[in-house]
Amino acid sequence: MTAKEVQQLLRDPILLSFMVFVFTVNIYLQGSSVSLQLNRAAMVVQDGDHSAASRELIHRFRPPYFRLDGEVDSSREAIGLLDRGEVMVALDIPTGFQERLLKGESASVLMQVDATQSAQAFLATSYAARIVGQFGLEKILVREGLSSGSLEEVPVVIDDQRVWFNPNEKDTWFMPISEMLEAITLFSILLPAAAMVREKERGTIEQLMVSPLSPFQIMFPKVLAMTAVILFCMSLALFGVLGLVFQVPMRGSLPLFYVVTTLYIFANAGLGLFAATIARNLAQVGLLSLLILAPIILLSGTWTPPEAMPTWLRLATLASPLRHYIDASYGILLKGAGLDSLWDSVLAIGILGILIFSFGIRRFRRQFV
Repeated sequence: MTAKEVQQLLRDPILLSFMVFVFTVNIYLQGSSVSLQLNRAAMVVQDGDHSAASRELIHRFRPPYFRLDGEVDSSREAIGLLDRGEVMVALDIPTGFQERLLKGESASVLMQVDATQSAQAFLATSYAARIVGQFGLEKILVREGLSSGSLEEVPVVIDDQRVWFNPNEKDTWFMPISEMLEAITLFSILLPAAAMVREKERGTIEQLMVSPLSPFQIMFPKVLAMTAVILFCMSLALFGVLGLVFQVPMRGSLPLFYVVTTLYIFANAGLGLFAATIARNLAQVGLLSLLILAPIILLSGTWTPPEAMPTWLRLATLASPLRHYIDASYGILLKGAGLDSLWDSVLAIGILGILIFSFGIRRFRRQFV
């Protein structure tokens, strides 16, 4: 029965091509085209001072974070560029900027940011604040006749940050893994459901039911065959895209990751079997799979951290197998964590898998037995 299911899937070139695309090209596009980092943000300057100090400050807004797209003559022109989305940042340096610095007085600059993309705008504001703050500190040291080494002689509070597991904060480590986990979730629901509905469409479900096989013996080979196919496609993504293209480090135990993934696929297969008892054809299976997939992803913490959700919704995320699978996957691949650290996530996947798979088998038995 398992060999039969594999052969049937191999005879479907469209579905196989779609799987290969999702686990290779789609993951590559997700990792290479989507970035949450600030990169060459378009910027214009209104320099009302035209002094050495203003030119020095402007020069500090340079790639890779900012890109100077020229100078404007008025605030109205700068706001017009912001409104049309042609630039993200407009920096306004007032007249008398250098004179106030030389007198030891406070000097202000105005920075207007297009916050349509809130994450990029937040980064632009943060980087600009650091640039202006460093500029002001250096001017104070020069005016007082001190050097940067003089700061070591006075008590200061040092903000020393240490980033673990992804020290360079690369999106190309996080996004491809996230896309791969979502692809595994989609096909772990879709493939078992499609295998069952295909029997309905061809009229062979009745032949299986009168065979000396129990409902579990009919469904389990289908899930087993689809699990093997998904693991094969996951290996293509893991070693061909994540490892070879994006150089994602795999610090943990890969056998443990495969075991956890197998357990997760079986957990989601119950949802696919449930969809198969409702759908009458493959088109309905596809729509039902998307309907089931949406809340699983939204409650997983992939897009919004559970800590940022309301309390009642945070509790609802515990019912999403993908949330626990994400914790286990990132823990294994990026952190090098073992089962001693991830046992609670693995246990949650196992419990949800038993409940969901049992529910799917029960629905199947009630419909056909």
